[in-house]
Amino acid sequence: MGKTKLSAVVKELRKEYGLTQEELAMKAGVGLCFVRNLEQGKASLRMDKVNQLLDLFNFELSPTKKQRTDETSRDL
Repeated sequence: MGKTKLSAVVKELRKEYGLTQEELAMKAGVGLCFVRNLEQGKASLRMDKVNQLLDLFNFELSPTKKQRTDETSRDL
């Protein structure tokens, strides 16, 4: 598992609010394993659970257009 922007943001917010992973899990209503997987950058997580956790910090997942070069762009 590689670190992602999402995992870095969640970890940074958790530390900013002085929460342990266990405290964050309890406050968000998710499992400790979920918080650990999220912060470690696990590639497959339930989006509803991610948003449930992010809601504590007034954040949410949303679609974002990728930056692509001409070589990687595709026509649909």
